Amino acid sequence: MRVALIHYWLVRLRGGEAVLDNLMSVFPQADVYTNVYVEQAVQPLFEGRARPQTTWVNRLPFAGRLYPLYLPFMAPALSGLDLDDYDVVVSSEAGPAKWAMPSIDGRHICYAHTPMRYIWDQRHAYRRRTPRLAHPFYDAFGEEMRLRDVMSAYRVDDFVANSRFVARRIEKVYRRDSSVIHPPVKLSDAPAPQAPEDFYLFVGHLAPYKAVRTAVHACVALGRRLVVVGEGPDLAYVRRFAGQGVEHRGRLPRAELLTLMGRCRALLFPGVEDFGITPVEVLASGRPVIAQARGGVLDTVRHGVSGVLYRGTDAQSLTRGIREFEGWEGAFRPEDAIQAAQAFAPEVFAEKWRALLGLGPPASPAKALRPLLRGLQASGYSG
Repeated sequence: MRVALIHYWLVRLRGGEAVLDNLMSVFPQADVYTNVYVEQAVQPLFEGRARPQTTWVNRLPFAGRLYPLYLPFMAPALSGLDLDDYDVVVSSEAGPAKWAMPSIDGRHICYAHTPMRYIWDQRHAYRRRTPRLAHPFYDAFGEEMRLRDVMSAYRVDDFVANSRFVARRIEKVYRRDSSVIHPPVKLSDAPAPQAPEDFYLFVGHLAPYKAVRTAVHACVALGRRLVVVGEGPDLAYVRRFAGQGVEHRGRLPRAELLTLMGRCRALLFPGVEDFGITPVEVLASGRPVIAQARGGVLDTVRHGVSGVLYRGTDAQSLTRGIREFEGWEGAFRPEDAIQAAQAFAPEVFAEKWRALLGLGPPASPAKALRPLLRGLQASGYSG
């Protein structure tokens, strides 16, 4: 089976690139295609692997920095790829990747992280960030992109969503059903369960939709210590509360981050994510999660078992969630959280993809040699 993997662009290492890394492990002989490739930014991804093939968008001026401006060109560029020799095309999609077209006999599977936020469910939030004079152009651009995006869904044979939350978005936007394969989460380096310290933890890009302000307000109102890990537009706001129990740690090496995850009282997760890898990493460290009861976290956190899921979007709602957690905290068992995290291991991800394609489990070297050995024994060979 010849497989092509399509990724929208490769300009930094984030969650989508971690998924691509695991897809390349599932399909080690696959060819990778992308629109823009910044080698120095994603070099660890292709160590020991063939360099990805790029479209003509990669040759446009300053493509590595200005790639968002070239978004209108990316769909036709991917559409022009010659993929006739592949049996399966897997597009890893949060943008234009599903425009790729295999042959009539080829199968196109779209692994959807989400329909494009900036033209669908979060279009008004993105519009507010643009200058007022640009709004008519933004509206016209969005309408054209939505039409193109819906048209591209007809090129997909099978949709695979990364959570039930995204599966509902796919049904709403494209009117298509999808199966669910959760993203793989690295669990092998999770620390052993430890006695928790008296602080709550927030981890993520400090952008408005992550709701770090909600976490800050709730902890300040309750007089609880909060450790914030990450950088982003809301950094200055976080630092304003440094004297009120809020501590900013910036970006941390993974080993230090895992230490904080293993020692925190609980992770605060007030935003709405398509899936949410950080909660799973915290569960793997034996600690609970306090999260808004929306989004992908509903697939990963069980209320009253591995954390607390609260209703509402504001700081008062999170405050109630923290109080509920503190009343239940004594009943929490680290082994329940660790067991919950195991459902999202890379091995589970690989197994589900192989099942989807009817490939079965990978054969071990010993198993692969058994037919040869039986043949030798039948011929009388005893060496």
